[in-house]
Amino acid sequence: MKIFQITIAILFSLSIYSQKPAYVIYNAKGKKVSYKKMIKNLNQKDIILFGELHNNAIAHWLELEVTKDIHKNKTVTLGAEMLEADNQTQLTNYVNGVSDAKTLDTVARLWPNYNTDYAPLVNYAKKNKLHFIATNIPRRYANLVYKKGFKSLDTLSAQEKEWIAPLPITFDSELPTYKNILKMMGDHGTPELVMAQAIKDATMAHFILKNYKANTTFIHYNGAYHSNNYEGILWYLKNENNTLNYATISTVNQEDLTKLKEKHLNIADYIICVDADMTTTY
Repeated sequence: MKIFQITIAILFSLSIYSQKPAYVIYNAKGKKVSYKKMIKNLNQKDIILFGELHNNAIAHWLELEVTKDIHKNKTVTLGAEMLEADNQTQLTNYVNGVSDAKTLDTVARLWPNYNTDYAPLVNYAKKNKLHFIATNIPRRYANLVYKKGFKSLDTLSAQEKEWIAPLPITFDSELPTYKNILKMMGDHGTPELVMAQAIKDATMAHFILKNYKANTTFIHYNGAYHSNNYEGILWYLKNENNTLNYATISTVNQEDLTKLKEKHLNIADYIICVDADMTTTY
């Protein structure tokens, strides 16, 4: 009987360790890190930038799980690229129970995948009475910059300027992330295109810092490119306040999860490496 029990235990252990993982977490140097260890470290941070791939189911699930686990130990404020600053009143009304989900969907410019990918985060804030900040620049102003550059923002009214980062916008076109945008876009790349990316980064950083409270953690959800390589949003955050403790997370896809590809090293403090065959949300 004892031998039988030992055999069953061994088979059970082998079954556990032979399961194919959907994702693996790595640190910046490419060393595998447990979820528990990552959370322990993130609990010490003031601001966390969770970089996602917008259609990645694992990233969306982990955004909620990370939020829940950090909230067990600390007060948290949530914020997202997917919600624009001029919709803050409507978002706050929903989170505070003043309006319903149908009203939010009607008055706010929600992304097509909001219900599957971001509503769980907003609803978590609502259920737990947390602040949720719409951090992104209204897209019409980003489009204005794309067409005419930063100078076009000078024409905005005082009210409209409340929904973007303070002018003039600090901008370093030599940052590798921004230079790479031009490289990726080829003949379609323009200096104004990079400026449009920068105004988003600057505005998100502005609203993160504006709503950060001491002794809490601000968790921000954004496309990975907005915080990869410790640039983008993080560059603007540090440019404004270099005394806070920041952490970045990125999401990547790989066919082989056993080793992080060299191109993904050092893009963030933690890299969530997801099986390339994972089902996407759209």
